Amino acid sequence: MYKVVIIDDEPIIMEGLRKSVDWNRFGCTVVGMTGSGEEGIRLIREVEPDIIFTDIRMPCMDGLTMIAAIRSEFPGMQIVILTGYRDFDYAQRAISLGVTRFLLKPSKMDEIMEALEAATDGLAKRIKVIEEIEEESEENGNISPDGGAGSFLVKNAVSYIEEHCKEKLKLSDVAEQVYVSQWHLSKLLNRYLGQNFSEILNGIRIEKAKEKLKDPSLRIGDIAEEVGFSDMAHFSRVFKKLVGISANEYRNKL
Repeated sequence: MYKVVIIDDEPIIMEGLRKSVDWNRFGCTVVGMTGSGEEGIRLIREVEPDIIFTDIRMPCMDGLTMIAAIRSEFPGMQIVILTGYRDFDYAQRAISLGVTRFLLKPSKMDEIMEALEAATDGLAKRIKVIEEIEEESEENGNISPDGGAGSFLVKNAVSYIEEHCKEKLKLSDVAEQVYVSQWHLSKLLNRYLGQNFSEILNGIRIEKAKEKLKDPSLRIGDIAEEVGFSDMAHFSRVFKKLVGISANEYRNKL
């Protein structure tokens, strides 16, 4: 039996889907439901369903990032969007991330059944192929075929790092923002950028420091603190490693 999870912040929608759809007809069974996107991510990791029916406009949840997280961690999983959000560009972006169907509420039963049929057909025909391609891609050092989800997540992660680099930022903080595990985000950063989290964070901080060094009225110690370094000695070591000269020499060259 294919495992199905339903995620929607409207309980009546979840119960309606669970009770009205003939899941057995397609060899499916509903193994979990939740009304929270964040709880949905945890549920997906716990039960590893084959198919997800989910809304993408829920409180405190970036729907596209959630979809990208799911597609990146579970490339063979079939995702059916069921939403009242009628934005064509948003729908196109979701489809580009590899969703099986994008349905608008209220959906007719034949639309839901067609989406379920497409999802089960996709599982039957493609899961083994996807796994083989992904394995071969990783062995060759290539990017796995996740519909661009990995690239999407990395861009979001880097944007978050840039916005919060002055804080005591940890990999777990960023992973939480893009709805993936620390391990998976670390893997994505290395795959797409060839750097680990610390290298990316330090690189961003040093670039911001270089900009601030253009202002001669700012003390180097203050700049180091402003861009996120609590230790001046650490800032000096990282700056010289990445730039090739000390911060003071860099300022003098400017």
